[in-house]
Amino acid sequence: MRLLISCLLLAAGIVVGAAVPGVSGFVRDSLAAIGLTRPAGKPGPEPTGHDHDPGPAQAAAHESHGHAGHDAHAEAGVIRMSPEQVAAQDITVAPVAGGTLARHLLVPGTITPDTDRIARVPARVVGTVAEMRKRLGDSVQKDEVVAVLDSREVADAKSEYLTALVQVELQTINFERQQKLLASRSASESAFQSARAAFLETRLRADLARQKLSALGLDAAAVAAAQTRDEATPTHSTLRRYELRAPLAGRVVERRVDVGSAVGKEGDPADLYLMADLSTVWIELSVPTLDLAQVQEGARVAVTPTREGGDRRAEGRVIFVSPFLNAETRSARVVVALPNADLAWRPGTFVTAELEIDRDHVPVRVPKAALQTVAGTRVVFVRTPDGFAMRAVELGRSDDEAYAVTAGLAPGEAIAVANSFLLKAELGKAEAGHDD
Repeated sequence: MRLLISCLLLAAGIVVGAAVPGVSGFVRDSLAAIGLTRPAGKPGPEPTGHDHDPGPAQAAAHESHGHAGHDAHAEAGVIRMSPEQVAAQDITVAPVAGGTLARHLLVPGTITPDTDRIARVPARVVGTVAEMRKRLGDSVQKDEVVAVLDSREVADAKSEYLTALVQVELQTINFERQQKLLASRSASESAFQSARAAFLETRLRADLARQKLSALGLDAAAVAAAQTRDEATPTHSTLRRYELRAPLAGRVVERRVDVGSAVGKEGDPADLYLMADLSTVWIELSVPTLDLAQVQEGARVAVTPTREGGDRRAEGRVIFVSPFLNAETRSARVVVALPNADLAWRPGTFVTAELEIDRDHVPVRVPKAALQTVAGTRVVFVRTPDGFAMRAVELGRSDDEAYAVTAGLAPGEAIAVANSFLLKAELGKAEAGHDD
């Protein structure tokens, strides 16, 4: 009886639902209550095959889902990114411009002092060290007194010159007196000639004594002035005093004697100091024969430390390429002058030198970090108002840092020059999304 009643209600519901569509919801709920259909809004098995015909709402939802995943890359090779996203990923953008391509030759080298800027302070006379005015590492100026010797040799040379000056003065007075007497016929010709000969002889001796002082590095006028001062102070004498002066401005790099040391004789120390101006140093390189033809004097050289030294880098120039080869190594000596104002480059340091062997200007130069390879094609990412656009380029010559672009880019266009691989990755994600 219950089954019969259910069938009658179902038939009645179908008829009423056809006539009044709004009642169909009530009918469905009633049927669900007795287990003959699903309640409204409850999930159930999806229709399969051709029996399923999605409605307009379902089609719109499916289309919206597809665009949500790939709207940022709707066009091939285009990556949409806001300025904030570009900054967050540290993607550096710079305009394309012309530049220089340079090829280099890597050669190991050693820092040495500039031989034109190193000097010794020799003991030019026999004596004893009375004063050492500079210590190791002190800075000196050119012609500054750095040491004082006590020398009998110097005293003899000064005495000879001062005696000659006195003799010249006396003979000059006698010669002028005989000249006046001869003019007044009060003296004979022979007396005049004798006075004249004595005058010339003493003047010659004074000139020879002056040259001897000069050979010792002493100034005759200064010696005479010092003697005048000594006469005013009898307890003080500079006759044996010999001052040694710095031949150049620089630093004391070696001190070879102490106060009281004997110098000047055979077996004695020949020098008191070794001084060097290290504001410029040399780099000694040995370039193999095969590469020698590419090295030119005046070429630029970038220098970096071989071992510890951080990121220090400096630039010098080749000043000498030896015309002779080393018979053992079959290499030639190449000298590079390197500025060293901060004295950071120390003689004896091993370095790596990048000798510039070719230099060429190109109208469009792109850093290697800006280039990526996509599907076997070299590309760059050009900045657009909405993000970046991938663009294929043709490359020409290259150096250690950049390529020349022969087609695909014009000067002034802005491209990604750092972290461009992130853009390539974003492009790969977009293509993967389209394949799904």
